[in-house]
Amino acid sequence: MSILIKNSSDILPSEITDEKIYHKRREFIKQMGVGTAAILAGSQMSLAQAKAEQALYSTYKTLPKSQFSATDKLTSYQDITSYNNFYEFGTGKSDPAKRAGEFNPEPWSIAIEGEVEKPGVYNLEDFIKPYTLEERIYRFRCVEGWSMVIPWVGFPLADMIKQFKPTSRAKYVEFVTLYDTKRMPGQVLKVLPWPYTEGLRMDEAMNPLTLMSVGLYGNELPNQNGAPIRLVVPWKYGFKNIKSIVKIRFIEQEPTSTWHKVGPKEYGFYSNVNPQVDHPRWSQKTERRIGEPFWAAKHKTQMFNGYADQVAHMYAGMDLKKFF
Repeated sequence: MSILIKNSSDILPSEITDEKIYHKRREFIKQMGVGTAAILAGSQMSLAQAKAEQALYSTYKTLPKSQFSATDKLTSYQDITSYNNFYEFGTGKSDPAKRAGEFNPEPWSIAIEGEVEKPGVYNLEDFIKPYTLEERIYRFRCVEGWSMVIPWVGFPLADMIKQFKPTSRAKYVEFVTLYDTKRMPGQVLKVLPWPYTEGLRMDEAMNPLTLMSVGLYGNELPNQNGAPIRLVVPWKYGFKNIKSIVKIRFIEQEPTSTWHKVGPKEYGFYSNVNPQVDHPRWSQKTERRIGEPFWAAKHKTQMFNGYADQVAHMYAGMDLKKFF
């Protein structure tokens, strides 16, 4: 695995060696045999639309399927990529799709810092090269009461963590999003303290469900969905799933995530999907799937978003209303 040697811990992708030195991300993923996993389902689109999107997302060979995939009806690619929370490109749900088109995620690097034996700044291709990409169909629950079912492309975060050999002092993992107001115009507005940060307890990060995603629907991640690499933790609310990651720190103390800084009484560190703990301004007991008719019945929210069998043991004995 090659390392770009730099002294500063705050390295932006714009500061990295010329793009020509690196393989293009799209070509790299093709060489790995990344393929389409599922053709569009879950929305009221015409047959012509479905065929058009099928043609667009049948470029690659079929991905390996994950044992952790849900069997829910998929949300359409169109809905997944046009209804997003990504304040770096604007606060409206349609802003990311409208404003992220010119964002260039190539080249890209990720700084690995803190309590690890192998810190460094790794370019994206070498960062993901050791891992086998697979498809995982995960429910994606947002705190505002809406949800999607998304076929992600990625690899387990645990596999990545093992590569960098955390020390015994690494109790938490902190993630940081790119901060670049020229490339992410929403950061000009001080609606959040930039850069966006999130964190997990080490056992959460090592859980087999936790995914580093580099694509969806068998193709690379669209800009508005967190290109080129993002976190997916399916039993937590959507804002925990940090996008466009440029830095990962292994630390001893619990990190303070962005939304917890903004509203500590509304957004806890754990942010596990829990229908018994309401947001102060709305209920979390039900959710509406994006793409379903407005008159369709809402879905009852499941504890840990339906992944209790895989994750409940990590919170045994904890007061989940206190540690929300």
